Amino acid sequence: MANKRKRWKLRSYLLSYDMNLIVAVIFLIVFGLIMIYSSSYYTAGMSQAYNYDPTFLLKSQAKYSVLGVAAMLVVANIDYHKWRYFAMIGLIGSAVLILLLLVPGLGVTVKGATRWLQVPGIGQFQVAEPVKVAMIIFSAALICKYAHSLGSWKVLIRVMAPTAVISLMILKISNNMSTAVIVFGISFLMVFMVHPKYYPFLIMGLAIAAAAAGVIYYTLHMPASDSDSPFRIARIVAWLKPYEYESDKAYQSLQGIYAIGSGGLMGKGLGNSIQKLRIPEPYNDMIFAIICEELGIFGAGLVILLFIYLLFRLYVIAQTAEDLFGRLLVIGVFSHVALQAVLNLMVVTRLFPTTGVTLPFFSAGGTAAVFLLIELGMVLNVEKWGRFKREQEYREQKL
Repeated sequence: MANKRKRWKLRSYLLSYDMNLIVAVIFLIVFGLIMIYSSSYYTAGMSQAYNYDPTFLLKSQAKYSVLGVAAMLVVANIDYHKWRYFAMIGLIGSAVLILLLLVPGLGVTVKGATRWLQVPGIGQFQVAEPVKVAMIIFSAALICKYAHSLGSWKVLIRVMAPTAVISLMILKISNNMSTAVIVFGISFLMVFMVHPKYYPFLIMGLAIAAAAAGVIYYTLHMPASDSDSPFRIARIVAWLKPYEYESDKAYQSLQGIYAIGSGGLMGKGLGNSIQKLRIPEPYNDMIFAIICEELGIFGAGLVILLFIYLLFRLYVIAQTAEDLFGRLLVIGVFSHVALQAVLNLMVVTRLFPTTGVTLPFFSAGGTAAVFLLIELGMVLNVEKWGRFKREQEYREQKL
């Protein structure tokens, strides 16, 4: 009888979460681990940096995934209303973390970009990931504060300014434009979702489109030699004229396209990719290309469907949240996952110039996995409170 009561309590505890969301997350984690191993075992087995261990990256990612799931479950049991009190600390902490990249011995530079901090006793972690979580909380709290006066341009600028400053710091200090765009984009979408008017965003969208058109026109008409051009302009040139730069700037993206094209309907089979021998670090930004090659349209479609379902669950939870702060937290997580997944897929399929955007749950990266799961823990708590309120209202109506 005692064992039966324990099993019932465990079942009740597990079912207190949104199991649809949890199942989607577990599927994405497991699928991601399989593809990380499939795309990395050859490189890891041949590299001294990975101790010639084919399972090195798999074990590393699995360790952080377990840590992330544990953190998700802990955060899921913390009242999300309390995060509002740490909003300003999150903003200040984000600025401090970014500035620490400038400290010799702490900031780690890889391929010309300083994006990691070396913490004694812990190791390296990517600064951008905790900053994303902190800025979601800060933006949600700030928007709530000015929710009734967002129609004013002055208030709109006041709400967007802190995120713009943090994004600019990320761009200038860590030389990471893609993350700067994502951080700003998250806040932008959060404001858009609750703003009473659409025309300010239409104006901003038209301005961004005009600027993008100007950059494309410039790159198409610039002198043939672009050896002295900024590397971002060079990436756009390589995107527009890939076969003129197929041996250097456009090499990775073209190899990714060859991988996608060779996969067919059902792919070559798990582990049978040829292009992973040619694509630099195929387990990072370009892992979707390996999925397409090994699992074909079927595997690629499954990945996209899993993301659509995850985003759908986040949308439903946002709609049923107890209050505006909870709704904004979920919108922030929704925006993060959507922006990062869409940008990565656009880059891999050559619909967008090459950037350093990873695919959530699939690209190797321990820091990203842990903090994304922490975000989902906040979502689970929002859903829990929303469901509790609905049940309470239902009981009151029956009485």
